[in-house]
Amino acid sequence: MNTQNTAVSASASVSERERVLVTGGTGLVGSHSIARLTGEGYRTRVTIREPGQEAQVLSALRRAGVDPADRLEFAVADLGADGGWAEAMDGVSHVLHHASPFPTTPPETEDDVIRPARDGALRVLSAAREAGVPRVVMTSSYAAVGYTVKPDDHYSETDWTDPDTEGLPAYHKSKVLAERAAWEYVHAHGDIELTVVNPTGIFGPQLGDRPSGSVGLVRNMLTGRMPVVPVMYFGVVDVRDVVDLHLRAMLHPKAAGERFIAVAGPSISLFGMARVLREHFPAAAGLLPSEELTIEQVIEAAKTEPALRDAAALRGRIPVISNEKARSVLGWQPRDIVETIVATADSQIRLGLTLPSSERTTATPA
Repeated sequence: MNTQNTAVSASASVSERERVLVTGGTGLVGSHSIARLTGEGYRTRVTIREPGQEAQVLSALRRAGVDPADRLEFAVADLGADGGWAEAMDGVSHVLHHASPFPTTPPETEDDVIRPARDGALRVLSAAREAGVPRVVMTSSYAAVGYTVKPDDHYSETDWTDPDTEGLPAYHKSKVLAERAAWEYVHAHGDIELTVVNPTGIFGPQLGDRPSGSVGLVRNMLTGRMPVVPVMYFGVVDVRDVVDLHLRAMLHPKAAGERFIAVAGPSISLFGMARVLREHFPAAAGLLPSEELTIEQVIEAAKTEPALRDAAALRGRIPVISNEKARSVLGWQPRDIVETIVATADSQIRLGLTLPSSERTTATPA
């Protein structure tokens, strides 16, 4: 069943008078946020790093079937520089800070990822505070929550990843340090609210031109690029539900000063995800992963293969990740993970991925 919520529909009468600033508008979460906001009548301002990136945002909106009319505008502002942020915040009522660097290859130094993530978050908060914006909703990550192993493998918003955890990738460390810095900033100043959303693996329909890291996993499986997968369990959440949680956090009085994990349900393995794809896309069965590496094999291979370090750090454990806080405080109701995985694959097919046959055994869940 489709559980898409309309968290902001009740505020439609005021949305025309409110302007929401979205950073990271060319990313997976950002593009869906812009589609949702403009579709619901919010005036939406999107920060871009350089002129010319407007076309990427407009293309994503067309793919989403949304006409922003006169509700969309752009501002040039880079996380790595102070210029442009005061202008970007002018007249803004809400801020959704999605932008953060995500390296496609291991960075030369950790600071190449940590510094723009941490300093960028502080720039956004400082500019929002100077402009009198009451609250910033920041996209952090489950990477800031559950990558330091606990004996019981149960994780909630009270948990934090230790940035000194052995083998922790630079991206994960950047999310911890950026979020820590953001909380320290608001606690030090006291006149601006912060709410943080910590998504697990984000999947779902792709609107931009390039797949995100998570969406790319599904694409790689369907194209035979991952004949073998490491043993690795992780949480899954639909990008549309991540956006819904952000909008609830943006409006709900009880969201101020809180973290919310975005996860749909029980953790799934890469091999389990391949089983879902095999069931719903049988024509791709011969391309999908057919073997799962043991944790011993993963740890050994990770010594020379950076892409396996994430799996090695988790050591095959199955995290039990709670979404109770988002459900009980904000009334959030995420989609089932099977629906999300199938929707991810469907979007790749719509974007031109050709399978041996387009036949499926079941229809996409409604």
